[in-house]
Amino acid sequence: MRRSNLPAELDRFVGRAAERAELAALLAGSRLVTVLGVGGVGKTRLALKAAATAQKRSGEEVRLAELAPLRDPGLVEHALVEALGLTDHTVRPPREVLVEHLAERRLLLVLDGFEHLVEACAPLVRELLAAAPGLTVLAAGRRPLRVPGETVLALEPMAEPDALALLADRAARAGAPVLPDGGAALELCRRLDGIPLALELAAGRLPLLSVEQLLARLDDRFRLLGDGGRGTLPRHRTLRTAIGWSHELCTPGERLLWARLSVFAGPFDLEAVEYVCGGPGLPPEEVLDLLGGLLAQSLVVREDTPAGPGYRMLDTVAAYGADWLAALGDTERLRRRHRDWYMGLATWCELEWFSPRQAEVAARTAAALPNLRAALDLCLELPEDAHLAQHLAGTLWFAWVGCGRLSEGRHWLDRALALESGQEEARLKALWVLGYVAVLQGDPTAAVAALHACRERARASHNRLAEAYATHRMGCMALLSDDVPRAEELLGRALDAYRELGELNSNVLMGRVELAMARAFAGDLEGATAMCREVREVCEERGERWTRAYALYVLAYAAWTRGAAAEARELLVECVTINHLFHDLVGVVLAVELLALVTVDEGDAVEAAVLQGAALPVWDAVGVRCFGSVSLDGPRALCTGRAVERLGAAGYAEAFRLGQGLSLDEAVERALADRPAGPAGGPAPRPFRSSRPPLVPGTRKPADSPTGKGGEAAG
Repeated sequence: MRRSNLPAELDRFVGRAAERAELAALLAGSRLVTVLGVGGVGKTRLALKAAATAQKRSGEEVRLAELAPLRDPGLVEHALVEALGLTDHTVRPPREVLVEHLAERRLLLVLDGFEHLVEACAPLVRELLAAAPGLTVLAAGRRPLRVPGETVLALEPMAEPDALALLADRAARAGAPVLPDGGAALELCRRLDGIPLALELAAGRLPLLSVEQLLARLDDRFRLLGDGGRGTLPRHRTLRTAIGWSHELCTPGERLLWARLSVFAGPFDLEAVEYVCGGPGLPPEEVLDLLGGLLAQSLVVREDTPAGPGYRMLDTVAAYGADWLAALGDTERLRRRHRDWYMGLATWCELEWFSPRQAEVAARTAAALPNLRAALDLCLELPEDAHLAQHLAGTLWFAWVGCGRLSEGRHWLDRALALESGQEEARLKALWVLGYVAVLQGDPTAAVAALHACRERARASHNRLAEAYATHRMGCMALLSDDVPRAEELLGRALDAYRELGELNSNVLMGRVELAMARAFAGDLEGATAMCREVREVCEERGERWTRAYALYVLAYAAWTRGAAAEARELLVECVTINHLFHDLVGVVLAVELLALVTVDEGDAVEAAVLQGAALPVWDAVGVRCFGSVSLDGPRALCTGRAVERLGAAGYAEAFRLGQGLSLDEAVERALADRPAGPAGGPAPRPFRSSRPPLVPGTRKPADSPTGKGGEAAG
């Protein structure tokens, strides 16, 4: 896992030396520091600079959680889970996952834009700080959290020398002439009260207007507000005035685009802007040039996303645009267009998930997540759109299941299904997806309820496809419960229905892999191998990788049983690589467990024990180990027995503990590492490679005994 998710600086940080030093000192002495200030004063930029500096100096892990786009307080914990790069498949509350993850780590967590969510954030921060002695929280917002131990840095506007330096730097970056040496530029800084955002907006105009022209226009604006005296305007009104002044200097088309862009939450791309914002008064073909104009004026900023370059409007600027959109009476129409675009994107992504663009789909979904949440929020907000909420929550099954967001998916599916939509098809899809999510979360009660309801309602409405999906997931649940005959019967019935209905996608192929697993558990390895080879061929034809990884797992198991260790290892390396790409913990941990068995049979019992130790924390994130399935647990139990026999209980425990200390990324790196040949031609045993030691001394739990009660018993 990367040690930081902070965004790259797109322009030079200017000034604020005293504030940076003060903030660094506060962070050294306090575990909760909140940077307060008016909009546009530079809270976020200062906090990010301080966090980046701390990370470079100490190597400390730093994570940024951007909370400004959230509207639902119930998503705060999910947003933190996402920011920390965690994947958890269990039904545990996200708060519990956060507490467990942070308990033994030293980490700086940056919370940005939390002020509208203080009631949700404050108790969460209090609990996390109490449970995690190595955690420091740096918050940036307009209100304090009011949590015991909080230290506040009230960020003032920039001092005149810094303000002048910022204006000059941003003007030069915008291609403006060198600022004159006279007092006009300094007067402009004073009139803008040294607020960085206001200065940046002014700098964006300097290629077109002189400093004196800007001052004259700004004076006119202030007089219109009845300010009553130079320099006495309150700072929050100064910024709003500067933004309004920038608004007046925009062309009519730029103003209209600015207002319409305010409906986006988080980053957006050009295609989304053209669809959502194009229309009456704003032809789509003009959007690119208008967007470029807003970008040149620092009203929109460019941002790199997992899906490539995107754009974002700063919260303060967006808020001004939202007021104008409301004044135009166009807010609801634009919110619906925004929702429609992201529903279309979700539909496209679901279709393209079964294609060579699967990795692109995962990246686009991650980048669009704040806007997808906003679309779901609107669907849930409007009673007449309940069916759209159910449809969208169901359509995003690949994001919940395939990209490691089961907990958030459960949140949206539960909320959507609590509404009466009146449209059966949308409800049926949400039901089978909820059942699928609940199965993988190890929640059979919820899974049975959802899948049974889906099947019965599908039969009543003669919806054979929804019935097939419900039957399929019931078969999956039987497989994980070791009821192999019932699993074969249900999965076979679902696959027959898919075939008759002409349904072919990743879910259908996964059903074939699950049936192959059932046959393998029943002793028919030849039949299981044949099925998975067919699945692999279809995946290769279609460019599908996610389901392919599970087929490779079954083929690797078959290769191991016939003594082809090298082939099994090659298949498992590809399997781990694909599953890690999609954050699929189940696929990763199953493959690592089987790789450990291959490794012990290659003669390296130490490395096998390390891999088994690395698998344990992953299982903790998945839930019950192997979902309680004795059949799936077979490779682990067999590997443990052989490794303990060769190393002894103490030697096995030592290697196992080393593995437990590895992060997921470190475990995957170790599993994928090339293995040099040993004296007999096989892989050579690897030496111990220590992971990072616990960063909070005295807080790591002792490893369970590998041969004792509750530990990694030999089975």
